[in-house]
Amino acid sequence: MSRWYIIHAYSGFENKVRDSIMAEATRMGLQQAVEEVEVPTEKVTEVRRGKKVTSDRKFFPGYVLAKLAMNDDVYHLVKNTPKVTGFLGSSGKPQPISDAEAARILNTKDEAAKAEPKQRISVDYEIGDNVKVLDGPFASFNGLVEELDFEKGRVKVAVSIFGRATPVELEFEQVERVK
Repeated sequence: MSRWYIIHAYSGFENKVRDSIMAEATRMGLQQAVEEVEVPTEKVTEVRRGKKVTSDRKFFPGYVLAKLAMNDDVYHLVKNTPKVTGFLGSSGKPQPISDAEAARILNTKDEAAKAEPKQRISVDYEIGDNVKVLDGPFASFNGLVEELDFEKGRVKVAVSIFGRATPVELEFEQVERVK
């Protein structure tokens, strides 16, 4: 019976470890024992140079999830894979996790039906930073960030108009930090 296991890997080499385990399983004829190997990721939307950029980000760096029918051959296949340091578990013994926990980590289709996929927006400025407005009616104005609303993807900026600070609400990608 296949169970989910967490494999420790060198940070930054998770995808390479996943590919190596799958290739080695195919080479050794263990495809039935190695069902799935996944790197847990989430979609992250960042604002860079005034543009929204969506990318995948590993939210458990250094870990790979694998659905394995554990036996000695599978254990040694994974343990001898380059860039793998071992399994999650006490005293070096692989400790399986529940299917529910694996589904939560991988945010599988069943889980996605219950909750929206993880989306995070990150910006390179914060409250109190000086920013420049890139487009819209206040293009080329400078201002001070007063509020960040990540739910709506909007930022409130105090722009100086005729010598008075006027609050203006803009999209995240309409402003950039003044360096």
